[in-house]
Amino acid sequence: MRVLKCILFFAASGIALASCSSSKNSTIKGIEPALVKALQWQEANPIFAKAPTDWTNGAYYTGVSVAHAATGNVVFLNALKKMGASNNWQPYERFYHADDLAICYSYLYLDALGTSGVNLAPTAQIITDHLGKPHEWRSGTAADEKKILWWWCDALFMAPPVLVAYAKEKSDNSYIEKMDIYYKQTYDMLYNKEEHLFARDGRFLWQGTAKDLKEPNGKKIFWSRGNGWVIAGLALVLQQMPANYKNRAFYENLFREMAERIKALQPADGLWRTSLLCPEAYDHGEVSGSGFFTYALAWGVNNGLLNKKEYAPAITKAWNAIAACQQSDGKVGWVQGIGADPRPASVDSWQNFGTGAFLMAGSEVMKMK
Repeated sequence: MRVLKCILFFAASGIALASCSSSKNSTIKGIEPALVKALQWQEANPIFAKAPTDWTNGAYYTGVSVAHAATGNVVFLNALKKMGASNNWQPYERFYHADDLAICYSYLYLDALGTSGVNLAPTAQIITDHLGKPHEWRSGTAADEKKILWWWCDALFMAPPVLVAYAKEKSDNSYIEKMDIYYKQTYDMLYNKEEHLFARDGRFLWQGTAKDLKEPNGKKIFWSRGNGWVIAGLALVLQQMPANYKNRAFYENLFREMAERIKALQPADGLWRTSLLCPEAYDHGEVSGSGFFTYALAWGVNNGLLNKKEYAPAITKAWNAIAACQQSDGKVGWVQGIGADPRPASVDSWQNFGTGAFLMAGSEVMKMK
């Protein structure tokens, strides 16, 4: 049953509707200690879907990279170096799948710092293969929705930031040119120009037929974390993309459009629901989508793409609500599990990518003046 009342979750845990836990961390002050605690808990409780090099760890260690860049705290740097060495600087195994490039973002970050011992040869190989090596994945089949390389919106977080960072590393914009081609294919397929949101994949495209997947209220399904993947990935891309890149305006305009829509959909308590157009379906806040949104909105303000006066209240409200979802031991709860559409979360549901979203959000919020 899709409709799930938040009162059941919050009553069971003794939590008020507007926040996820005690409010001791729910302030923009003292963010760095909260980020450190989140990292320490996650490092002590490793989890991944398939392997330490998979997309879940890729997203988590992207968050660790962002946290180190914001704070300079050696705790984050040590975690990154330990992970890279343990993984032997390898990506995951599927060269054709955007998810398996995600872990390379942290390797590129470490190399850009001049960290000794980083081996980018495996990163270079998977990028070369991903962009050029033949595979049936590229064309899909007539019977499914997988007709382009990046056919699901999550891919826009997993691969484009890696490709743009690699282009910067190599001083070679040809990698951005190729990224641009594949990005536009995903945009053309999945972006709804009326809602200014991305469908998760082709199954959720609205065709006006009885077979359409839709929310209980009859609206289109737009998944919070799916759109969080996109706009957070956009911020990462824009951060590395040359200011004079010929198509940069496309990415900036998309970022602004999505940011405006996402801000308008923010619930009163600060946390976005897993279903953006049917928040009543699972009427409780969720941290991973909210974390990626908060990171992106704060990044937009900090980098002059969004108006601070207009967006700062939403960002502050969101971070306070997200911070309140961190438990006393550092664990970040209220994270929807692995999926492809809106589902519930709970006070004790967590994932490493949820911790990554928490780290990214706090890291950018703490830069706001």
